Amino acid sequence: MRAAVVTGFDRPLEIQDRPVPEPGPGQVLVQLETCGLCHTDIHAAHGDWPVKPAPPFVPGHEGVGVVTALGEGVAHRAVGDRVAIAWLGHACGRCGYCVSGWETLCEEQRNSGYSVDGAFAEYAVADANYVVAVPEGVSSFDAAPLTCAGVTTYKAIKVAQVTPGERVAVFGIGGLGHLAVQYARLVGAEVIAVDLTDEKLDLARELGADHTVNAATTDPVQAIADLGGADVAVALAVTPKAFEQAFASLRRGGRLVCVGLPPESEGPMHLPIFQTVLFGISVIGSIVGTREDLAEVFRLHALGRTRVIAEPRKLEEVNESIDDVLHARTSARLVFEL
Repeated sequence: MRAAVVTGFDRPLEIQDRPVPEPGPGQVLVQLETCGLCHTDIHAAHGDWPVKPAPPFVPGHEGVGVVTALGEGVAHRAVGDRVAIAWLGHACGRCGYCVSGWETLCEEQRNSGYSVDGAFAEYAVADANYVVAVPEGVSSFDAAPLTCAGVTTYKAIKVAQVTPGERVAVFGIGGLGHLAVQYARLVGAEVIAVDLTDEKLDLARELGADHTVNAATTDPVQAIADLGGADVAVALAVTPKAFEQAFASLRRGGRLVCVGLPPESEGPMHLPIFQTVLFGISVIGSIVGTREDLAEVFRLHALGRTRVIAEPRKLEEVNESIDDVLHARTSARLVFEL
């Protein structure tokens, strides 16, 4: 099979011919049809975060394909099932986090394309308990971005406990942001989209944003204050400055939801203690979503409630695609068709 492989953090990915893996006990073999390119894949390939993956490895955690073989003991999946391979590749299933609906916080979790080989390949093995069925009515092309960008922003709106009529500012309109705008609208929010390019802001308006702010030419904090301030700010851009602007845009009692993960080299986010305390601001970290969250994301999409904006690419274009993402030359998500 062909696979895009990280051989070193300072090297381009290599397209290699590898043996098709065999599923072990409790695993399935998936013949992949699509896989989205997430910024996390780029951080993994570049070793940007404190806990680094170990090269050589195959990135990819937005994989969608068909089960072609079952490992020993797998009875709840069948050959021919179409499934998604998400970031949460495995969790213990026993700890307090797992049994209370917070499996994404499990300390024994394994992550697709990071601690185990992922879906930038024609085949991948995955834990049969942690793949998620893709329903009819959701194409494999659309399902790929929904498997991470969708479930991540869906969960962010969930944990923010947005109520109808609240004002939600989305900082960063790209693969994640264009979906965050839609999920905020679905719960009845007034949505403000913040980005650095007019093209992304035009897309946000097309998808239902009520207001747009170009942070390259306008102070977003003042612009949002002029609208009355945000009840919720969802920080998706990968710079600490955007997080700080998102915080400063909040009205009293507001909630900052931190989602994007800037490289460690960008430095920390600085927040004022005085304002946080006196204004009753909540700062929330939101990491992807559970298997049930992803199933809900797929159901909403099958009902026609969301649109995925993405461009198809070939796996051989992986390095050019990474460069396009890093230089904001994409409309939203890129999806490798395998």
